[in-house]
Amino acid sequence: MFSIHDLPAVEAWRRRHRVDTYLVRRVWNLLCKKQQSDEAAAGELPTEVRADFLRQVQFHALELESRHDSARDGATKLIFRTAGKSPETGDLRLETVILRMTTGRTALCLSTQVGCAARCDFCATGKMAVTRDLSPPEILDQLVQANQLLAAQGRSVRNLVFMGMGEPFHNEESLYAALDLLADPAVFHLNLRRVLISTVGIPAAMVRCAQRYPEVRMAVSLHSARQEVREQIMPIARRHDLVALRAAIAEVAARSGRLVMIEYLLLHELTDRAVDAQALVDYLQGLPVHINLIPYNSIADAPHLAGSDRGRREEFSRRCKAAGFPVTTRYSLGADIAAACGQLAREEHRRRVAISNPTATVAVSP
Repeated sequence: MFSIHDLPAVEAWRRRHRVDTYLVRRVWNLLCKKQQSDEAAAGELPTEVRADFLRQVQFHALELESRHDSARDGATKLIFRTAGKSPETGDLRLETVILRMTTGRTALCLSTQVGCAARCDFCATGKMAVTRDLSPPEILDQLVQANQLLAAQGRSVRNLVFMGMGEPFHNEESLYAALDLLADPAVFHLNLRRVLISTVGIPAAMVRCAQRYPEVRMAVSLHSARQEVREQIMPIARRHDLVALRAAIAEVAARSGRLVMIEYLLLHELTDRAVDAQALVDYLQGLPVHINLIPYNSIADAPHLAGSDRGRREEFSRRCKAAGFPVTTRYSLGADIAAACGQLAREEHRRRVAISNPTATVAVSP
């Protein structure tokens, strides 16, 4: 079988069966743009070849295992199962989050890996380490299935944020292949200006992405402008220091002509002091950026970390604004279903190991 998103393979099938190009494009149109069911999309093909198409083509690279709706806000967490096998946990799980904004817009938080090699101290996904990269069809199928679910509500995904499981630039090839299909007029025809990629800060990859997709927005998980603190909470900072990262931010902004989002996690007595605010202001001076302050969403594997209180958050914001930066304090959706920033997958992984092996001990990455 081959994926519906494998355009050369679909084209080869079309030629073998002498099907009109227009009809195959109608299949993609209904599935990827119109949020229709698999059956409705396949129904565009002549009856004499439809059964063979359904046998040969894989519409979904992922299987939806469960859905969790927030009782507080407009978030829905989707847990998907991959076709891959793991000796410890069987089929691999990944998570995708639908975010329904009060403005009426709908965003989708996409995953690019199962787990994450960045191993940030405050992130549940990082505590899993990385299991494997997702393929382009697995990345795209998160959008297809989310849109099929949203169709019944009269909604569709407007914005895509690569902020789910994994560091997108650790799976650069699949990320770019997915972006190409998202922009392809024959497939998704999505305006890439509505796409945001969040990275822990890999300078060379950031520049490559900006060169290839200048319209794509970029967010950098900075979290501290003090090298020693950043290394403490983000081990990857030992390989990519703040000097190289600042140069990359400047080049990305120059190529895109848009503000780069700076994501900054407020941790009590670690990243939220006056000295931290001053370090951030000094570091970002002269850069076209928007500072996004993020309250900490606690995870069981980091009991030593605590979020800043409201007063400290407001004071930090005030200092950044006084220095002339646009500042937003982001309150993540989906905290009650462990779908907020930094919470994805770890608890699900714990539950699955406990169920499959009640005597197993789940290792926690240092």
